[in-house]
Amino acid sequence: MLTGVVSTTTPQNRPVAVSEEQFVTTSDGIDLCFQTFGDPADEAALLIMGLGGPMTWWDPDFCILLASKGFFVIRYDNRDTGKSSKVRHRIRRPDVIKAFLGRPVDAPYTLSTMGQDALAILDELGIERAHVCGVSMGGMIAQTLAIEHPDRVASLVSIMSTTGARQVGYQDAKLFPALLAKRLDGRDGYVEHSAQFWKKIASPAYPGDPASARIRAGETFDRGFSAGGVMRQMVAVLSAPNRTTALKRLRLPVAVIHGLNDRMVHVSGGRATARAIPGSELVLMPGMGHDMPPALFPQIAAVVRRTANRAKRQP
Repeated sequence: MLTGVVSTTTPQNRPVAVSEEQFVTTSDGIDLCFQTFGDPADEAALLIMGLGGPMTWWDPDFCILLASKGFFVIRYDNRDTGKSSKVRHRIRRPDVIKAFLGRPVDAPYTLSTMGQDALAILDELGIERAHVCGVSMGGMIAQTLAIEHPDRVASLVSIMSTTGARQVGYQDAKLFPALLAKRLDGRDGYVEHSAQFWKKIASPAYPGDPASARIRAGETFDRGFSAGGVMRQMVAVLSAPNRTTALKRLRLPVAVIHGLNDRMVHVSGGRATARAIPGSELVLMPGMGHDMPPALFPQIAAVVRRTANRAKRQP
């Protein structure tokens, strides 16, 4: 049930309902925070964010744009992120390195678990099937959800993500020092590290405002940043199996979006994803890195809409 609904408007002055943040508890006791945009009678579009990113990384303007295209938009904090529950399980840096090398690690949860979190939100809202859109790790969760619960996914849009195959979707080696660097403690340390790192992976053709990047980093920290949570999510990603063979069995409308200037997940990951899924559309964006610049919102929203439209035409 939606509570505390307020209204905002699209650029065309169409009202869009925006709910207050709500919570649902999963079967394993995790509280997940979520929010909706639009009319519950419209087609559901579930947005899944990437590593360490709260639902607020889905820009409200993008959510409102999707709602204006006939979607009931749902964004949420993954477990270990934002206002959702933090898991009590310590992951050490050597464990992440072991997982990166393909060695077994005691992971507290998997991408499959995180996909089940998404289903808990859909169940709470009484939604049988949704159009699912995921970014980076969120794309991996979305792919896993489509593979394991195809009856719940009407269409799939995988953005700046990859298949889990080690030979594609790799990071630029020049990012490793920043990825492995020990962060300074506290809010100031997080904001500084985050702002500097996003400069390295942001879209070169769509430079953002450095002050805005710091503001977003501060909001992310204040919402409930967990360094341990990032490590646990990272192990879930690194421990996941190669999904290539399973992706070949998908029979639903799929679009794959990837920036040609993505240093965090090489474009080979997007190409491999599209190649694996029968009938998928590959959309390569020049000048786009590992972020979603506002200038590209209309193009990305159009891809989500036409992919969902393909689902309507399926028998």
